[in-house]
Amino acid sequence: MGETDARIEPATADDVDAVVDMWVTLAAGQREHGATLRAEANRAAVREWVAQSVVTGELLVAREPAPDAETDGSGDRDADPVGFVGFSLERGDYERDAVRGTVSNLFVVPERRGEGIGAALLDAAERALAEAGADRVALEALADNDRARAFYAEHGYDSHRVELTKSLSGVNGDGRSDDGSGDESD
Repeated sequence: MGETDARIEPATADDVDAVVDMWVTLAAGQREHGATLRAEANRAAVREWVAQSVVTGELLVAREPAPDAETDGSGDRDADPVGFVGFSLERGDYERDAVRGTVSNLFVVPERRGEGIGAALLDAAERALAEAGADRVALEALADNDRARAFYAEHGYDSHRVELTKSLSGVNGDGRSDDGSGDESD
């Protein structure tokens, strides 16, 4: 994985549809790693997040000039994004010892993976967060997604928090299984 020639730049309103489509692809792919987000069902909510992130400057895209760019008098038309990353400063009511930034939804189209685009997006998001005052950065990866976890480890990320989950399907309101089994002692 070497340096990429893709340009990393702030997303624009023209990128909203492409980024939403990539997010849907990302969410659909995460289902194989245990994610519970429904990809297509969240399209409208993601569109809102993408549009807001364009306005706040908290969304970067990776692109390179289209090889057969048409000109409109202002220069070359840019190619569609081949990846994106969202990021923000952590907001909340709790006082902390450090200002924490978060990186979310890093994605590169499958046919362009391994070219350094993800690393370039991550690096650009980290720099933007540092410039905004973040002292540290956090992100999430699904425990079953070994490729993502290895990628982040390569870029200096360590485990910080462990999320534990449990399925409640088959458990009724009194804590017993629907089949009647369970601890019935008082």
